[in-house]
Amino acid sequence: MHIQRRALLGAAGGAVALAASPAFAQWKASERYPDPAVQVLDPSFNAYRLVLASVERLYTGARWSEGPAWFGDQRCLVWSDIPNNRMLRWHETTGRTDVFRNPSNNSNGNTRDRQGRQITCEHLTRRVTRTEPDGRITVIADRFDNKPLNSPNDVVVKSDGSIWFSDPPFGILGFYEGEVAQPELPTNLYRVDGQTGAIQVMTGDVGRPNGLAFSPDERLLYVVEAAATPRVIRVFDVSGEGTQTRLMNNRVFFQCRDGETPDGFRVDVDGNLWCGWGMGSEELDGVRIINKSGTPIGHIRLPERCANLAFGGRHRNRLFMTASHSLYSLYVNTQGAPGG
Repeated sequence: MHIQRRALLGAAGGAVALAASPAFAQWKASERYPDPAVQVLDPSFNAYRLVLASVERLYTGARWSEGPAWFGDQRCLVWSDIPNNRMLRWHETTGRTDVFRNPSNNSNGNTRDRQGRQITCEHLTRRVTRTEPDGRITVIADRFDNKPLNSPNDVVVKSDGSIWFSDPPFGILGFYEGEVAQPELPTNLYRVDGQTGAIQVMTGDVGRPNGLAFSPDERLLYVVEAAATPRVIRVFDVSGEGTQTRLMNNRVFFQCRDGETPDGFRVDVDGNLWCGWGMGSEELDGVRIINKSGTPIGHIRLPERCANLAFGGRHRNRLFMTASHSLYSLYVNTQGAPGG
């Protein structure tokens, strides 16, 4: 625990710096503007593209990068390297990467609550935790109806302090991202009340729910349905407050085609979805931007499949993308909505 505290606070000697792997030298950023990797699929995307910004590779050497979360007060990004059972941390001030937490219980999704504390989904322990300012670990949820959760995957925090997370079985299907176990619960989407800590099922109608995010006004909740082939992004209307919050009007927001595999995503202040994308072919690897009407308007091509992303930087206008072995970034002409 003491090591975790030092890593969290960034004290000297509290983390191990990592050298970039030899593969880092193989990455070649665009030498010209605009970067051809930033593709306009609809003219409306021009408003969000910075012509004098290009994709940057910040680190490589992970096995499967996931769950990025930005720490503005520490000017760093923390993300999960699930199979390596560790979290990594990239420092904006130095450009260096070190180990934030090892072991990490095969952590996956990360975010921050409205008090700035880190919220983490853990595959191995099948729980959601909160890292306190002094480094202590508080368990937010590990059971429902007296049964263990499957393997919490992605997580967001609403403005009322409630913690919402998806619980597919991916971390208990093998020994690569966790350990094999028998599911005892459906693949639900849960809400943990920010005041009482009570956990409730918000929906069981999304097969293997994955990435999730609220619209800027929190009246909509978007969820990736990973059980669908091809995958589907669903959207719900959010009604009520506190423990009376309900999800209504489950519908398809975006129907993917073969090879299009959304994973984690975040929403900007205009309501556009910035989605980790890929797996079908190299042309699809990267980030797909979909407007609030469900129209694809842009794509950021990466040499690896992107699993998840987060907005960060001083003005929340720097997009950080966790993609397979690496971490990439791109400055964009918008800002991430709070709560991701």
